[in-house]
Amino acid sequence: MLRQARKAVSVQPEPEDLGGGLWSVPVPIPDNPLAYTLVYAVESPKGPVLIDAGWQHDDAWTSLRDGLGTFGIDVSDVHGVVVTHFHPDHSGLAGRVREESGAWIAMHHADADIVRRFHAVGQGGRREFELTALRRAGAAESDLSGPSQQTQVRPPAIPDRELSDGDLLDVPGRRLRTVWTPGHSPGHICLHLEDGDRIFTGDHVLPRITPHIGLYPYDTPDVDPLSDFLGSLDKVSAMTVDEVLPAHQYRFNGLSGRAREIIAHHEERLAEVTALLSSTAVTLWDLTAGLTWRHAWADMPQQARRMAAAEAAAHLRTLETRGTARREGTDDPLRYILR
Repeated sequence: MLRQARKAVSVQPEPEDLGGGLWSVPVPIPDNPLAYTLVYAVESPKGPVLIDAGWQHDDAWTSLRDGLGTFGIDVSDVHGVVVTHFHPDHSGLAGRVREESGAWIAMHHADADIVRRFHAVGQGGRREFELTALRRAGAAESDLSGPSQQTQVRPPAIPDRELSDGDLLDVPGRRLRTVWTPGHSPGHICLHLEDGDRIFTGDHVLPRITPHIGLYPYDTPDVDPLSDFLGSLDKVSAMTVDEVLPAHQYRFNGLSGRAREIIAHHEERLAEVTALLSSTAVTLWDLTAGLTWRHAWADMPQQARRMAAAEAAAHLRTLETRGTARREGTDDPLRYILR
């Protein structure tokens, strides 16, 4: 999911014909300040192909079905669903669309691997995993009281097709190309509609907010999601496209400029993390509490603190990669010093 917007999105737009055989349908995310996911439909002779599908909820399904119906599209007409990443506000309804239409589902192979693991493991033990992670970060037992804020959702449908960087999608008469942009998820993709000079950016590049970049578990070895994200931003900033179609908020122009703004934001954040480090080891939890957040640390629920710690861990990993910080010792809790 995303970091919350500086100002909550409250007004859901109407379905819209964007011209050039392309439509936009806002699909609500229940009880979430983001309010909706923008699902796009790309016209083809075999039927429309959806970019994302929205949250798995009856109200979301009604909005998707009726929104497509605005343009004379029945869900049973859908030829395929391309999922930009596995998060539930993007992948949730893909399986239901497939059941109604026989459509294929495609996503990047890295996220497809995660979805398969979700199905293999199930939801049992999720709460214990959360508590173990929080204790490893250095949270006190008093920080662990109360129920988890994590809403349990069913895992996404396992995709039929797996994508790699540069692959063209099965959209007859169109040129829809996969652009692998890891960071927000290992297999996040953008989709370049080459015949329309447009790019679908999922959560990778949004007009006013930034996606959550977290490291889970907090000390996973040989993984650096923030460095991946910054590299992905640099990659898309070199693209010349006319219009950016994100999964949240609104369409905009100026992909390169916005990507550079997000890079600058994270460089500032890395500097803030560095300023909290010294030759005295600090726990991940205490460092996270010392960072600036949209809400005061004392007011943040447990789930928000867990995500904040994951974001801090991702920034620390990038500082480790750059040789600025290092982990002190191997015992719990996780502690870091300035190198």
